[in-house]
Amino acid sequence: MEPFLDTRHELGECLLWCERSQRLLWTDIPAARLWAHTPASGETRSWPMPERLCCFALTGSTDRLLLGLASGLAFFSFSTGRVSRICEVEADIPATRLNDGRCDRQGRFVFGMFNQDENPKTALGGFYRLNLDLSLERLPIGNAAIANSICFSPDGRRMYFADSMTREIRYADYNPCSGEVGATRDFVPAHAAPGEPDGSCVDAEGYLWSTRWGAGQVMRFAPDGRLDRVLEVDAPQPSCPAFGGLELSTLYLTTAHLGMTEGDRARAPLSGALLRQPLDVRGLPENRFLHA
Repeated sequence: MEPFLDTRHELGECLLWCERSQRLLWTDIPAARLWAHTPASGETRSWPMPERLCCFALTGSTDRLLLGLASGLAFFSFSTGRVSRICEVEADIPATRLNDGRCDRQGRFVFGMFNQDENPKTALGGFYRLNLDLSLERLPIGNAAIANSICFSPDGRRMYFADSMTREIRYADYNPCSGEVGATRDFVPAHAAPGEPDGSCVDAEGYLWSTRWGAGQVMRFAPDGRLDRVLEVDAPQPSCPAFGGLELSTLYLTTAHLGMTEGDRARAPLSGALLRQPLDVRGLPENRFLHA
């Protein structure tokens, strides 16, 4: 993949393409900052957040985002800079914070948690869904130490997810209308791919693109779990992929230099930058949180 923006983020994450404003949005989690870049003009902007911004979702308005802050959910207005709290999440478990999240095909926001304790990093946090009426429910798919790879099949009937600590990607049967979550199944076993699964996205053909943290790769998996192709990344910690551009045929990628030494960074100078790769497949428009 080729360099795109020399951002040097410690932990770039949650990369999304807004097809209405034609810009990329992402966060640097430790810096508690939201970023945006418009390729057509070359403009890059950023906004400070009141705490670490771990994930977010587009909404029905280009002026508003749904924020997944470390401690809970909120709305953010670009025009005013105002952050309006919705709710806290797992306030009774101080070790956890929000991590990965994405809207399902009906516009409900699904996200998981991250255990901030280093040793041992056990599966403390759950997976949750913010419904369109702003009610919060816990999903019946168990706990995770590092919830990641949340995304949905084009028809909305599969919810993909992972715990990066176990290195497996799984999926659950998912009713796109009722939101009912069914049985969970293996998709990419731990032994089938190097590194840890971080962010994922699904293209228009229903194939899943998985960033492999620690392995410097992005892998494309068919709906049956078969490995289809591999993109090499000149940074060992790719974190989140997103399709963007006018035709949704460019794969963009955030990377990180979290925990890397000066020597590591000298050997992998693109760590923390945004990368891109034109492809022969297209992505899907990002689902939006559709609260009235």
